[in-house]
Amino acid sequence: MANQGRRPGKGAGRGTPVRRNKAAPAERFPPQKPKKKTAKVVFDAPQPEPEAPRTFRLGAVPGATPGKWIDAWKQRMPRVPLELVPIEVATQREALDAIDAALVRLPLTDESLHIIPLYDEVPVVIAAVDSHLMAAEELSAADLEGEVVIGLSDDVLGPLDLPGTLPAAFAALPTGEAIATAASGVGIVIVPMSLARLHHRKDADHRVLVGAPTSTVALVWPRDRTTPDVETFVGIVRGRTANSSR
Repeated sequence: MANQGRRPGKGAGRGTPVRRNKAAPAERFPPQKPKKKTAKVVFDAPQPEPEAPRTFRLGAVPGATPGKWIDAWKQRMPRVPLELVPIEVATQREALDAIDAALVRLPLTDESLHIIPLYDEVPVVIAAVDSHLMAAEELSAADLEGEVVIGLSDDVLGPLDLPGTLPAAFAALPTGEAIATAASGVGIVIVPMSLARLHHRKDADHRVLVGAPTSTVALVWPRDRTTPDVETFVGIVRGRTANSSR
């Protein structure tokens, strides 16, 4: 036969060998290592301490008009109530010991105080509505010659140079009572414009007294008590906005 006498080929009859990866299956696909359990760390930021309840106490002499500044304070500092404290000019310095700041009338000299002049008020003459003085649009010292000037126990203008006028025969009166007396036709009263408006009466009227000293209203507070609240109110008075830098 044709194939007789031939040596069988190498590997004949042993089947086809299977090729294998030298790496074992476990080595080819190693199991994933379990994830290490880590403790959850919570960083607790310190909470800001709540502000202690407080009130801003603002003093004001008669005639001072802080209304617009108080309205601005309520908008800017809604959590800090503002208490308006009436004070008298005669005791305005002593009153500063119990309040945060005050609207006062100058002069007030004290090195321990911050003093910011705000505005000047012109003096006016108050008389009965049917007085001949009310026929003029404004008055001068010469126009008051022969008039009786009613003294004030709470006077804020100080002595005025009014030659030819006469002092009232009775003791000085508080401003409200003095204006009521002038309305009856007994003399005249001289006060800053705001006090004339404060004590307005239908039976009295007023005219500006030209050439007379003005009355200055100022914001004042103790230097050693310049708190953030005081600085905020000063900023409001000076017209700074909430975003303005000091």
